[in-house]
Amino acid sequence: MKTTRLLTALTLSLLAGPVLAAVAPEEAAKLGASLTPLGGEKAGNADGSIPAWTGGLPRDAATALPGGFLEDPFAGEQPLFTITAQNLEQYRDKLSEGQLALLKRYPETFKLPVYPSHRSTAVPQEVAEAARQSALNTRLIEGGNGLTGFAASRYYAFPLPQNGLEVIWNHITRYRGGNLQRHIVQAAPQTNGSYSLVHFEDEVAYPTDIKGLDAKKAENALLFFKQRVTAPARLAGNVLLVHDSLDQIREPRMAWLYNAGQRRVRRAPQVAYDGPGTAADGMRTSDNFDMFNGAPDRYDWKLVGKRELYIPYNNYRIASPKLKYADILKAGHTDQALARYELHRVWEVEATLRAGERNIYAKRRFFIDEDSWQIAASELYDGRGQLWRVGQAMLMQQYDRQVPTYAFEALYDIIAGRYIAIGLSNEEEFSVQYGIQASAVDFTPAALRNAGIR
Repeated sequence: MKTTRLLTALTLSLLAGPVLAAVAPEEAAKLGASLTPLGGEKAGNADGSIPAWTGGLPRDAATALPGGFLEDPFAGEQPLFTITAQNLEQYRDKLSEGQLALLKRYPETFKLPVYPSHRSTAVPQEVAEAARQSALNTRLIEGGNGLTGFAASRYYAFPLPQNGLEVIWNHITRYRGGNLQRHIVQAAPQTNGSYSLVHFEDEVAYPTDIKGLDAKKAENALLFFKQRVTAPARLAGNVLLVHDSLDQIREPRMAWLYNAGQRRVRRAPQVAYDGPGTAADGMRTSDNFDMFNGAPDRYDWKLVGKRELYIPYNNYRIASPKLKYADILKAGHTDQALARYELHRVWEVEATLRAGERNIYAKRRFFIDEDSWQIAASELYDGRGQLWRVGQAMLMQQYDRQVPTYAFEALYDIIAGRYIAIGLSNEEEFSVQYGIQASAVDFTPAALRNAGIR
């Protein structure tokens, strides 16, 4: 607690000053030495319940299956204990407010099976070097709503963060394996557990790996995202295109939608902030996708500190192609018996809506894994200060490609008793393909009509 208070005080003093500079070389030298290459603490905790980081999972940790699926390298392990509504007081100091709310909302069915902790995160050597270069060169622009000195070929803008906004930028700029395509589904079960599946084909491409991309466009580009609905029939053929930038003041997010029924491409400014998520039945906003994405300019960001928390980790079992969606999607929440939680250190960041700004969430709290910089959990509050929604990302390591990723993410509405899950791929022909070829012409508004052909 003393360490947390000191860190918080230091953070607030730094935020009161001018725009922060990149770190000194002697600080960056800690990466890969006393710290992991991405900035986590190499050492374990005092009682050994969090082990030291020793390099993460190797590429051959278990068997890589066709279609991007993976065997569970920890399949033989059993839970150390299970946290329930009946024994939560025993573990309260390592639970978030959102987890406590879920345990109380579903006292008979929601539980946290806790397993031995494994520091699984590993990235390719060139990504680790890119993070070190980011530490030396990247700065926040005025107001913190963009980056300067961050090359398109780099990742993890601030592996040695000095405030909450830098921690969030690490999540936004994290390594995702380069260009990729994935087939996923989304479901928003009713309170009785009934649901319909929405099938997506997602493509992500980066400016350094897009053929024919204009150099001026590439200079400020973060990533390009295209999402096509493939089912149900009434939505099939609708396509979303997003261009995200590094300096979001100079060039805000640009988005377009192709409506297959109207056969029309139009600008989509609502695909930002709290605009409705695609086919989400009102259960998530645009910036809920990937736990948080887009411009951070409507909030004031505070780094609360670092703490130990039980978070979803190494969730290979729930991502298995042996499971059906019906095995996972239950009334109220996904089947927690299939989930795996571990004790890990997380950064806690709180975002408060700025005076005069608009968003349906007046306050947000994020818990970011120190090793992978992925948001593992979130808490979203309404304008009355009431906890409204709780986010949970099922973290895992794509060990054959050295990519930290999610099995899926879910957003639970504590008040309505419903939730939405997106990113499931258990029954798909393939979950993810890395290294896809990308061309600039495929990520233009003019290309959407062809992409939307049913």
